[in-house]
Amino acid sequence: MTAKPDDITLTQTGLSPRGEGRILLIACGALAHEILALKAMNNWDHLDLQCLPANLHLWPDRIPAAVEKSVTEHRSNYADIFVVYADCGTGGLLFDMCKKLGVEMVSGPHCYSFFEGNEAFASKADQEFTAFYLTDFLVRQFDAFVWKPMGLDRHPELRDMYFGNYTKLVYQAQTNDPALDAKAEACAARLGLAYERRYTGYGDLAPALAALKP
Repeated sequence: MTAKPDDITLTQTGLSPRGEGRILLIACGALAHEILALKAMNNWDHLDLQCLPANLHLWPDRIPAAVEKSVTEHRSNYADIFVVYADCGTGGLLFDMCKKLGVEMVSGPHCYSFFEGNEAFASKADQEFTAFYLTDFLVRQFDAFVWKPMGLDRHPELRDMYFGNYTKLVYQAQTNDPALDAKAEACAARLGLAYERRYTGYGDLAPALAALKP
């Protein structure tokens, strides 16, 4: 499966001039569906969204600079900016960048943690260090963000080298979608892993956005 353009490129929704307490969310493109769903469900019309390319996760070291560029570009047009990334493999560099820029960000090491709930995820860490996680986005884009970047489409024999120490695939479902569930189970089979579906909903993402008052 090929990644859809809006899944990997810059996406903007409702960018507005400064005023009336509007807040800009600068977010990972992998979270676009979830953020838009939460905005619609809660009538958070004071929040605008700009998504950076989801495939930055293939190069986490590029995330802080991309966030800095976006914050700098839009700061003058908004009352506040909130960064909807966790650490995401930047080794603390994104946190340091956000502190330097004077903007807040989502708490947690990565989206698997905040979808599960950071406290709940941390409590399972000792038992689940051999788990491989997928979210709704990664189930949809499994080939584009897992299978092909790892070269498994060309060299399937690498599967055991990459995943030999994993025991199960945990699908953290943000939605109840039987088609995604079936696809996630198929992904587990392709990786030779046991399958577990765990409904998380939006986890800590929902209260983090709810706290952003106009």
